[in-house]
Amino acid sequence: MYVPRHFEELDLGAMHALMRAHDFALLIAERDGRIEAAHLPFFLDSERGEHGTLLAHMARANPLWRAFGADREVLVVFQGPHAYVSPNWYATPGSVPTWNYLAVHACGVARIVDDPEEARLLLDRLVEVQERNLPRPWRAADEPEIVESLLPGIVAFEIPIARIEGKWKLSQNKSRADRESVIATLERSDDPLVRGVAAAMAARERP
Repeated sequence: MYVPRHFEELDLGAMHALMRAHDFALLIAERDGRIEAAHLPFFLDSERGEHGTLLAHMARANPLWRAFGADREVLVVFQGPHAYVSPNWYATPGSVPTWNYLAVHACGVARIVDDPEEARLLLDRLVEVQERNLPRPWRAADEPEIVESLLPGIVAFEIPIARIEGKWKLSQNKSRADRESVIATLERSDDPLVRGVAAAMAARERP
């Protein structure tokens, strides 16, 4: 990812927070000389490894898992809030349109979880994260026979993160007056993603 220094995010905690908030990510790998991708939910275990470990699964019918190998890195892209920025929103004239956004790229070698018990525990963690705030959380233990019957149809895997990059493009190359003007405009949007950019910008301006 191209990351100019003024847009570089080095805070691992901030990157992990974005990955958890936007955990439906894009897995990219090379298979048979072609770049392929899959949209998957990921669970981040921040306690495992220097940068954390990602856990996920995909349908066994999806051939992308065959791209996994001991010497093959894969890339997982987490896209946070993003918004168009018009030159008319700056306090200072003489600019061009741009796009503000937050993103994290995580790279590592994927390991397939072959052990059925380990795979089931991985799935339990994924489900628990998504269900924990629901009024009536569903648990795999409630339907053990169904879960066991479906396990052969998936491939569970984990990715110890070897490299991680964060890009917070939030008008850091503009003046304080320009940034405050953009924040004020984005805050009035009906789009929660746009307001998310405003909140990220405001957090830097008003810590």
